[in-house]
Amino acid sequence: MQTAANAYQSYLGEKPTVVGNAYKAREDGSTMKALAWFGAKDVRLIDAPVPDITEDDDVILRVTGTTICGSDLHLYHGEILTLQKGDILGHEFMGVVDRIGRNVKNLQVGQRVVTSFQIACGECEYCKKKLSSFCNRTNNSSLQEAMYGQRDAGFFGYSHFTGGFPGGQAEYVRVPKGNVNCLPIPPNIPDELVLYLSDVLPTSYHAVVDTGVQKGDIVGVWGLGPIGLCVAKWSLLKGASRVIAIDNVPSRLAKAESIGVETINFSEHKDVVKRIYELVPGGLDIAIDCGTFHEPKSLLHKAQKAMMLETDSSEILNEAIKAVRKRGSVGIIAAYAGFTNGFNIGAVMEKGVRLIGNGQAPVHLYWTEILNDYIMTGKFDPRFMITHRVPIDDFPELYEAFDKRIAGVEKVFVETKFSNPPSEGAPKLSRVKDWQQ
Repeated sequence: MQTAANAYQSYLGEKPTVVGNAYKAREDGSTMKALAWFGAKDVRLIDAPVPDITEDDDVILRVTGTTICGSDLHLYHGEILTLQKGDILGHEFMGVVDRIGRNVKNLQVGQRVVTSFQIACGECEYCKKKLSSFCNRTNNSSLQEAMYGQRDAGFFGYSHFTGGFPGGQAEYVRVPKGNVNCLPIPPNIPDELVLYLSDVLPTSYHAVVDTGVQKGDIVGVWGLGPIGLCVAKWSLLKGASRVIAIDNVPSRLAKAESIGVETINFSEHKDVVKRIYELVPGGLDIAIDCGTFHEPKSLLHKAQKAMMLETDSSEILNEAIKAVRKRGSVGIIAAYAGFTNGFNIGAVMEKGVRLIGNGQAPVHLYWTEILNDYIMTGKFDPRFMITHRVPIDDFPELYEAFDKRIAGVEKVFVETKFSNPPSEGAPKLSRVKDWQQ
């Protein structure tokens, strides 16, 4: 699939952008540790050249914290198009400014920053509204435009379908348009509280805000990975009267229950919609899909996916559409990528369901609000979802453990040689090989 997708992308040619995706190596030949993709379930820690200033708006970071995301598993399984061998992965990271280009006036060497997973130009019609994930000028993928009609912004470490930019699962990273895509962090805030401003916190917050959760709503959340857990927590903070979450991983269900969420184990309740109507006879006000397209439940969708008759499964969406009340809303924050079969479009129309594709979250729209109003005030402490801390050397093993959900792993803080010690209340350093299988 990757060979065909890359060939077609090459045939289509690249779309013009205001940033380049390649970086210049440092003249001294110095290298860094970085996690690179080489094939399905084949990620390796490599020695890569340390990036230098390549364009005048660049910022180079010494990475002090990075992580693995559920959407990284789509790369791990080779399900995202136009991956190329040697691509450096990682879209959630933060660090200390190491070098700045001559056009960067708002940052200084030595300053702590977190970086958005998307690369925004700061000047297009979307960026002017802080809709950074929808930037028109940083993703060169003609294949994405052919599939979707338009292109998202470029993303760090997420294949050439999103621009081919080297990511931050590394000791150093080049941030194009660094004057726009870096958020300065106050010195008294530990890395574990702010690293996730790069993606998971704005993404989950966006799902709740964009889908329209209001005070008193009954909200259903499909999937209790870090995004789903945060969606549940944000929904409660926004005044939801009840949050009902669906998953089948015991540790996830227990975590959700610990923050006041009702749960449904879909291994025990095979008919999720029936169970929801037992709990909420009138149906949910809001349903938010925080699941994954690469793990279909039914044999029908497993077979269709195996035979490449569909790329994504419609099962979760169909459950959500049936479970909401008439004129209810269904938000899609799960990272669907292609096409699906068996979608219940009739129920969407006949029930008047508000089906909302949340899109990739515009981090710049929310990250200052989340930092100032929720993290610094103590209303939202992201450490509740961090289960482990490991060194960068363990990245290949971490991907395998994360994929198999070993040792209750959820959100992980991955440290580099530049990291500070763990903060109070955060997990201590461990090695993946020592986790109980």
